[in-house]
Amino acid sequence: TSFFNAAGGGDPVLFQHIFWFFGHPEVYIMILPAFGIASHIIETFSRKQLFGYASMVWAMASIAILSFVVWAHHMFTVGLPLAAELFFMWATMLIAVPTGVKVFNWVTTMFKGSITYETPMLFAIAFVVLFTIGGFSGLMLAITPADFQYHDTYFVVAHFHFVLSLGAVVGSFAGFTFFLEYWIDNEINSFICKHFFWVFLIGSFLVFFPLHYLGLYGFPRRVTDYPVTYINYSSISFVGLALLITSIIIYIPSFSVSLINQEISFNNCSTFGYCSQGIASSPVVILATLLHVYLDSSNVFNYCTIPVP
Repeated sequence: TSFFNAAGGGDPVLFQHIFWFFGHPEVYIMILPAFGIASHIIETFSRKQLFGYASMVWAMASIAILSFVVWAHHMFTVGLPLAAELFFMWATMLIAVPTGVKVFNWVTTMFKGSITYETPMLFAIAFVVLFTIGGFSGLMLAITPADFQYHDTYFVVAHFHFVLSLGAVVGSFAGFTFFLEYWIDNEINSFICKHFFWVFLIGSFLVFFPLHYLGLYGFPRRVTDYPVTYINYSSISFVGLALLITSIIIYIPSFSVSLINQEISFNNCSTFGYCSQGIASSPVVILATLLHVYLDSSNVFNYCTIPVP
């Protein structure tokens, strides 16, 4: 059809509006679960109640609502009316407020807490750091005049990967390592997982952080070749990619050992060192409990006996 084809009387910009009206809220849907995972893990390993719980809930609701009214910040260069560009610029910058509330609450929860740096906590802290870096670059992209330079460069690629591709993935790793014991009833190899975390984190920074500089130097997206001027930062990213692949390779044995090991861990809190009542009521644990009906019912709900301070 010619619905989006200008040659046939259609409007290609309309396609962008429809795509991003779906696409932008969709990326928020992908990151919101990581918010909840980070909140749960940080309060657990900080041995403190989550600071500002009500404000966290309102912040998450605000982010979800605002995500539906900022889609056109992907389209600042298509020729939008000035009023539209101003609206979407300010609406995008407004999202930084509830996001900043969440980051502040996470940091305040950890402040003066009795923190133990188990693998899930390392991933949760990394999530906060990576998401904050991506949020700062997002504020830069939200400024319409500046976006005319950043648009369709590797700066956008760096922003997207820090916020979503690293933020959501690291958040998923945090939740995965946190609940793995309850999913498969096996203890996870902490030594290998911590090595995986550090190699993965360093590799991630080496891959994506140099892309900010490439974008600021005008390196466009979606090109198969580039001038030798960009070779230095591109080489650093290539080294980081090798580290990322290496981190995945060293993580496979840890996961395999966890699957093979037959030690039941429902009654074991030693891996976490601290268990909050929230773990006992977690939907993941409840589901795991129902799936493991062969266990003694008198022991299923007694895996966490450490009192909550």
